[in-house]
Amino acid sequence: MQTLWNKGTQMPQEVKDFTVGNDLQWDKRLAVYDVKGSAAHVQMLGKTGLLTAPETEQLLDALKDIERSIREGTFHIPEGTEDIHSAIELELTEKLGPTGKKIHAGRSRNDQVLTDIHLYLKDVCRELAAKTESLFQVLQEKSREYADVLMPGYTHSRPAMPSSFGLWFGAYAELLVDDVHQLAAAWELCNQNPLGSAAGYGNSFPLDREETTRLLGFGTLKYNSIAAQMSRGRTERSIAFAMAMLAGTLNKLAADCCLYSGPDYGFFDFPESLTTGSSIMPHKKNPDVWELIRARTNTIQSLPGQITLVCTNLPHGYHRDYQVLKDLLFPAIDTLFSCMEMTLLMIRHLQVNTTLFEGGKYDQIFTVEQVNKLVQQGVPFRDAYHEVARSLQDGSFKACRLIEHTHCGSIGNPAHKEIDTKMKRALSHFL
Repeated sequence: MQTLWNKGTQMPQEVKDFTVGNDLQWDKRLAVYDVKGSAAHVQMLGKTGLLTAPETEQLLDALKDIERSIREGTFHIPEGTEDIHSAIELELTEKLGPTGKKIHAGRSRNDQVLTDIHLYLKDVCRELAAKTESLFQVLQEKSREYADVLMPGYTHSRPAMPSSFGLWFGAYAELLVDDVHQLAAAWELCNQNPLGSAAGYGNSFPLDREETTRLLGFGTLKYNSIAAQMSRGRTERSIAFAMAMLAGTLNKLAADCCLYSGPDYGFFDFPESLTTGSSIMPHKKNPDVWELIRARTNTIQSLPGQITLVCTNLPHGYHRDYQVLKDLLFPAIDTLFSCMEMTLLMIRHLQVNTTLFEGGKYDQIFTVEQVNKLVQQGVPFRDAYHEVARSLQDGSFKACRLIEHTHCGSIGNPAHKEIDTKMKRALSHFL
């Protein structure tokens, strides 16, 4: 195995395999970010005189070639190489000889991987925010389309009061605004440059960390070198909480769609092509997509706890325990993106039952409307409540389905523009 830290001692193969773990698999997604970090580091070394102008130019040209091959899918981490950092440095050394070996001056693999992860997770936050906005727009469109179509509102899993499909769609849209704010908080943690902190205690080279901050597009430095190292785990945990919050929104939406699309409720339906059948029951239209979204988002909601436990009881400084965070976080990111895509697909094809209130099945949920009308006529609320309750008991209650809600956020005023404005403000963090 080719390692940057090897001092000539041979390590048993089973120990090599165990310590490398899945790093080579996950490092593929960090490869472009490692090149970007290396290019910024090279430019800074050239500016401070630690590299000559020709050396700087040679290294930057070679890094551009490596980045191009990564994007084209032709760059491969050689067998026996420990990680992407080693692979890139070895590639530079093969191309440029001793000049390639100079790239590591003033940094450690610790701050190198930190930089890669910060850059990668910044992009993840942006892309998740963009996906969330797409789902938000679809929900808002549906909310406007079905603003006046009534559906039952539930408390204690029992029909309670009149609601509307517009209010239901809009509720999930506004929850997504909160999720974007949480993503923005994670993005702010990722938007701090750890490069130059080396192994956690800086070094004796005259580094210009402000320059690499500018070149890499970070909003600020992680100034204290020890604090930079201690951001490992905290950064991952922050985005895990944001992902868990978004997953929680998708999970509740999936639970609603599993239940309320069934024939017992019949609030809405989905095309047969987006459901599955049964091997013995010809009538079945199973909501497998929603059930899998529900299950997979539940696993994502456990992610902050898993990351927290890996990072608990570790004294300050770097520990190899942090390697395990990739195994936890990276697959969860992929899962969340796939759940977002499938949620978008299903919501676009959701078919609302606009005849739900034909017949008297839901007449009793209009009792509150009747109580409120009596109150508006001057009857004390508690007296009105008892009067309507008696009419239910003696069978004289007649439902009046005329809904006259006007306050902001109600059936008659779902505040679409205001919620649009909230989302626009939340997304502005990523501009």
